[in-house]
Amino acid sequence: MAGGPPFSAVRDGMRLAVRLTPKAAADRIIGVIADGRGGWVLKVAVTAPPVDGKANAALIRFLARHFGLKPSDLAVIAGASDRSKVIGVKGEAAMLEAVLTEGLDRWLKQG
Repeated sequence: MAGGPPFSAVRDGMRLAVRLTPKAAADRIIGVIADGRGGWVLKVAVTAPPVDGKANAALIRFLARHFGLKPSDLAVIAGASDRSKVIGVKGEAAMLEAVLTEGLDRWLKQG
């Protein structure tokens, strides 16, 4: 990963920092980029438009599918109307850290 992980453990699971690009040609992970504040974010593109929550819903579905999680365990907890978002992932932090790390490693190998 470039610099550091875009996620951190919290009491009820993990927080995943995301920079979303809606109306893209394909749903995909673009990379891990600096957030401009000393942290890292997962840059993700989805084909859905940023209208009526469609892009957020597509993002949740894509992340759940990519990381092998249930969509009901993910939620946009900050930045619902912004490109920069925080995704809450419910569950046990150590298990989720392993799942998220494995998912990012899998993406890096495909790259």
